[in-house]
Amino acid sequence: MSKKLPAGGDLPAMTLAAVGGGEVTLGGPRDKWQAVFVYRGLHCPICKTYLGKLESKLSEFADMGTEVVAVSGDPKEKAEAFAKEVGLTMPVAYDLSVDQMRALGLYISTPRSDTETDRPFPEPGLFVATPEGKLQIVEIANAPFVRPDLDLVLRGLNRGREGYPVRGTME
Repeated sequence: MSKKLPAGGDLPAMTLAAVGGGEVTLGGPRDKWQAVFVYRGLHCPICKTYLGKLESKLSEFADMGTEVVAVSGDPKEKAEAFAKEVGLTMPVAYDLSVDQMRALGLYISTPRSDTETDRPFPEPGLFVATPEGKLQIVEIANAPFVRPDLDLVLRGLNRGREGYPVRGTME
């Protein structure tokens, strides 16, 4: 059972390989906000549509000083195929391990068949962190059908940058 991340807490720092070479670091202090979109993998048509829409809004995130990263548990070849098929220019990190999925508090699914994929994979998640690495927005789903509206995410990001307090901190 994964434990959910506390709102206002730290986005767990982790470094993953990125499509096209290099690495992407999630969490930790940085000079801008970070929005981490976890997707299920190459096998998910809903992920392709959603991240395609996200790609079309990258300039709006950039205008708000926010780095956008897509992350999956897919191996390099599948992540490369996904990025190419969808036409992604944002950083796409891959090989998220099951332990890292758990550290992020994600729901994890087993493939229904070999034609779906060949390894456990994360269900969708969104983590928006401040430049200090603190979680302003945490959204996790247990199925591919629920994704946050990107215009609302942008509005929420703008409000957070204006000082709107982190919500959901009461236990």
